Amino acid sequence: MERQELKEGWKLRYYDKELKTQVPFSLYYDLLNHEEIDDPFYRDNESEAFPLSKEDYTYVLNFDTSHKIINCKRIWLRFDGIDTLADIYLNDAFLGETFNMHRVWEFPVEKYLKERGNELRVYFHSPVRYMEEQIRIHGAIPCNTDTLDGFPYLRKSSCMSGWDWGPKLPDMGIFRKVELLGADKARIQDVHIRQQHVDRKVRLAFQVKALTFGADENWTYRVVITTPEGNSFTAAPSPGEVEIANPRLWWPRGYGEQNLYGIRVELICGGQLQDIWERRIGLRTMHVKREKDPWGESFAHEVNGVPIFAMGADYIPEDSLLPRVKEAKTRELLTQCALANYNTIRVWGGAYYPDDCFYDICDELGLLVWQDFMFACATYLLTDAFEENISHEIEENVRRIRHHACLGIWCGNNEMESFLVEGFGETPRLRGDYTRMYSYIIPKIVEREDPDTCYWPSSPSSGGDFDDPQDENRGDAHYWEVWHGFKPFPEYRKHKFRYASEFGFESLPSFKTIETFTLPVDRNVFSYVMEKHQRSNNGYAKMMVYMAQYFLYPKDLPSLIYASQLMQGQAMRYAVEHWRRYRGQCMGAIVWQLNDCWPVASWSSIDYFGRWKALHYFEKRFFAPVMISCCEEGLLTQDPNPNARMYEVEKSIRLNVANETREAQKVTVLWSLRDNCSNIIGREQQEELIVPLLAVYGWIRHSFLMQD
Repeated sequence: MERQELKEGWKLRYYDKELKTQVPFSLYYDLLNHEEIDDPFYRDNESEAFPLSKEDYTYVLNFDTSHKIINCKRIWLRFDGIDTLADIYLNDAFLGETFNMHRVWEFPVEKYLKERGNELRVYFHSPVRYMEEQIRIHGAIPCNTDTLDGFPYLRKSSCMSGWDWGPKLPDMGIFRKVELLGADKARIQDVHIRQQHVDRKVRLAFQVKALTFGADENWTYRVVITTPEGNSFTAAPSPGEVEIANPRLWWPRGYGEQNLYGIRVELICGGQLQDIWERRIGLRTMHVKREKDPWGESFAHEVNGVPIFAMGADYIPEDSLLPRVKEAKTRELLTQCALANYNTIRVWGGAYYPDDCFYDICDELGLLVWQDFMFACATYLLTDAFEENISHEIEENVRRIRHHACLGIWCGNNEMESFLVEGFGETPRLRGDYTRMYSYIIPKIVEREDPDTCYWPSSPSSGGDFDDPQDENRGDAHYWEVWHGFKPFPEYRKHKFRYASEFGFESLPSFKTIETFTLPVDRNVFSYVMEKHQRSNNGYAKMMVYMAQYFLYPKDLPSLIYASQLMQGQAMRYAVEHWRRYRGQCMGAIVWQLNDCWPVASWSSIDYFGRWKALHYFEKRFFAPVMISCCEEGLLTQDPNPNARMYEVEKSIRLNVANETREAQKVTVLWSLRDNCSNIIGREQQEELIVPLLAVYGWIRHSFLMQD
């Protein structure tokens, strides 16, 4: 397979100008770089930038074709990522249209391509006008967040239409590679590798599909495998199966090494090498354990037979302007997750499927991936055209991602099952379409393309079909009574979810981050500009309600920022330490959210510029593989003297040591009790041997007087 990347030399035709750019590019990104617009993240510039997305735009590339490509019998123009509605022309010939940013688009071009002087023209249509037109035709589809109406009609990153942490900037452009592909006799269509683990051996079964161009072309393939140590060996042509003895297994972070094997599949046709498929895989078993137990039904990732307590956060787009998302930036963000002792990342369903490098890095770092399909917080009208469109999308992305060692689960959508159960926007048609999509169409594709990975219909869910998706004793849960429900932090301790896949608490970003989008006059949380960078309904008011419970009123904005971040960290500590104390009953704590896509007050632990909030430091401790926590308990009784204003407290604390490793840990537990002047009232020390994958409890009681 010959390849020619079409990266440089693109131009945006903007009124009477031609603005130079290169792939990846987008409308807002290019206009900002050429100083045609002000920074849409600054103050309230988002409102001024938004109307640009109501227009159509043309991008043009003039190029020559490489000698190797032009002499191929078959040639395709391939877009790995195009956002979203576009007509494609090559040398004035209409090749076709694109209408889904989550798909790869290919067009045969050998009839139109010239060796010299080609013009590739991409005419982008307004996503906003398209959504408005669909609403006029079909009516509005309810959504449970502050977004543009109509986003469920368009297979585009939903959060570009706004979210309770993101701006309304529905961009358009090319965000991944554009290439010419050339072949003479055959090309690889698909490679699927399945693993069978038996008696310290792993048998790799290869299913290779190829497309041939001649009626009599016979093809075969050979496999080259590179071990984690760098040694390579070649299997016979068309091996079907390859056996690896004494395999070096892949483990999630904290449980073992992240060993990866290189796989190279070489397609041979007519005695000549025609195409190559290369990936890295991890040898491991990966399941979601669901079994009846004393608390209901378990729900836990199980890797190589070991149940994993999932610890991490929910991942959203790293930037509202996709050309800014680079591999180095993604690696830095995920490295910060590893430094805070994450072992899991949930890819949230209102965004887009991350680049290949995201999963490569998760493989290397040992971060399990909970992968939502890209449906969130709405319902979708299932027409024949929509079904065909999403079927291609699901198939392509499952095939692209399935070989990664990090992939732990496929999930149908974010919050849509609970959305319908709560009665929001429900009609008989939309309820029926939901069932058809998430109980039949999508799971059938997953079963065909990746039968070895668990499919889960929604998050939260107890298993689908509207069967009490928030049941605490089954499946996964989203819990928002703390924050949205104004409940105090100890409320978390009333719940022992089997797997908490979303819960969070807001805070302000750092003062340096706030300075990037404000003037001094704006730096009051109730100013117009600060409110524009707060998308949660009554977010600052909620923050102040909690502030009154835990702190004195901050004297200035920097103090308020610091206090808000401490509150966020403490809230998440209450939740995660509690659920880790009940390991076995609860097997996952995934904080909402990891990151931001622009500078904003949000639930993130790392702000838009990569600055750690206090929460990320807290996470480093409460996600530590070996972690101690304390839960206070006791009864408060008033002194018999009503004027004494003293209370006798029969107080107990529960110390817990959690060992989320595969080895026994000998630890020394030290504790002390201090009064409000830090004087030591009592202290103890004891040695404990903490067995692997267990939480150990101890009780310490102490009575003392406390003044009102």
